[in-house]
Amino acid sequence: MAEKRPVGRMRFGLATGQTIPWPALVERWRQIEALGFDSAWVYDHFMETGGGTGNHWYFEAWTALAGLAMATSRVDVGVIVSGNTYRPPALVAKEAATIDHITNGRLVLGLGAGWFEPEHVAYGYPFPSPGERVARFREAVQVIKGLLAEERATFQGRYYQLQDAPFEPKAIRPGGIPLLVGTRGERMLQIVARYADVWNMVGGPEQVAERGKVLLEACAKVGRDPNEIRWSAATWSRDIGFDPLASPEAYRDLVGRYREAGVDEVLCSWGRDTPVGAIERIAAELPALRGG
Repeated sequence: MAEKRPVGRMRFGLATGQTIPWPALVERWRQIEALGFDSAWVYDHFMETGGGTGNHWYFEAWTALAGLAMATSRVDVGVIVSGNTYRPPALVAKEAATIDHITNGRLVLGLGAGWFEPEHVAYGYPFPSPGERVARFREAVQVIKGLLAEERATFQGRYYQLQDAPFEPKAIRPGGIPLLVGTRGERMLQIVARYADVWNMVGGPEQVAERGKVLLEACAKVGRDPNEIRWSAATWSRDIGFDPLASPEAYRDLVGRYREAGVDEVLCSWGRDTPVGAIERIAAELPALRGG
């Protein structure tokens, strides 16, 4: 096993959340593209998850993504990540194909097993055990990939079933819609190794590097070239311990550490109270950071 994963051109994205009025949110997405970022993302939540704010203004992810994508023409777009517990996988496949056409092939399909129990309780969604959520997720990925690839799909699983299901239109993007899986768990990393184009993990460089070793081992077990999978790091402030957008110096240092860990893509959160000036200062660093 190679000691250091090769990293090529770095990619940079911003996730905005859907917690501000619509006109301001649309303007943020226009600025993300104009400032030279590679991707823009929304979160799949119905309420705040950080606690303590009392502000639960939150647009639904997939419908918001369809509208926000229309404000852009170049960046990749996606949900980081769509919780499998909230929607049947066949519906997610149809939503993904629709937005892929809306964006002329710019969707990255971000999926996860679901994690925030208070949200499930509040809105009446079942919240299975961790083992069942992973098992459901594995089936859901198979359903979605089958629908996106086959003229008619049949699937008989424990949790999901398809019976000669037609599916059109197919994706515009050559090779199909890239699948991003967000996780750090060992069983989920096995799913990444078999099915995903992008692995996303919330955590610092050292944490990503440690879990990356597990992914490399999983790839070896299934005979997958690990370099086929892009590594994407989600740098949410509460998880890494500081705001990576606070200064260009902090951002440059963090990107360098992620590159050393084998990460190809760094995603940050454009918080509700982060001024556009802070984003502009980070954007000025991107051309130099892309090539290392």
